[in-house]
Amino acid sequence: MSYRATVLTDRLYEYMLAQSLREPEVLRELREENLRLKEVNMQIAAEQGQFMGLLVELMGARKVLEVGTFTGYSALAMALALPEDGRLVTCDVSEEWTATARRFWRKAGVEGRIDLRLGPAVETLDGLIAAGEAASFDFAFIDADKTGYDAYYERSLELLRPGGLIAIDNVFWDGAVADPAKHDPDTEAIRALNEKIHGDTRVTLTMVPVGDGLTLALKRG
Repeated sequence: MSYRATVLTDRLYEYMLAQSLREPEVLRELREENLRLKEVNMQIAAEQGQFMGLLVELMGARKVLEVGTFTGYSALAMALALPEDGRLVTCDVSEEWTATARRFWRKAGVEGRIDLRLGPAVETLDGLIAAGEAASFDFAFIDADKTGYDAYYERSLELLRPGGLIAIDNVFWDGAVADPAKHDPDTEAIRALNEKIHGDTRVTLTMVPVGDGLTLALKRG
C-alpha cells in the first residue's frame, strides 16, 4: 500500500500501456496522424481517451457534451462508447482541424452520433440552454482555451443532469499551477478554476493524475 500515487517512470508507463491499453485501430491511426502536427500537444493521451470511454460506458451515458474538438480523438473515444442512438455534441472554432475529425468519425462509423458545432463555444452552450437542453446531458468534457474554462464549466454544469459528470482536462498545466512563479493568463485561469471547484458544493470532485491532470466533478441533485 502507498499513501500517494506511485511515480510513473517511463518504464512503468510503457508497462501500463502494454497491459491495459485497448486502442481501436482507427484511434491509433488518428493519433499517429496527429503526431505530424505542431499542435500535437492538444491531443489527449490514448490511455485518457480509454478512461473517458470507460466513464461514458460505466454511466450508461446517452448524451455527451464536449468543449474543444481539435482533430476529434476524444470525441471518437467517447462516441465509440455510446449506444447506437447516443448523441455527442462537440464545439470548436477550427474548420481545418475538425475536417480531420469528420474523416475519422466517418471511418469509424460513428459520424451519425456526433453533432459538431462550429463557432465560439460559449455561444453554442448558451444556444443549447436556450433550446431547452439544460439538465439533459450525462457527461461533459472540457478541453479548450484555458481562459474560457470557468465559463465552460458553469454552462456545462447547467446542461448536465443531476448525477451527471464533468471531466476537465489540463488541470495540472504541466505543473505550472503549483509553481508560485507562474502567473500567465492560462495558468491563472486553471489555478482559479481548480480553487473554485474545490470549494463548489454543487459538485462532488476528485482530481485524477492521468495525462496532464483530469478533474472529475459530479453534479449533485
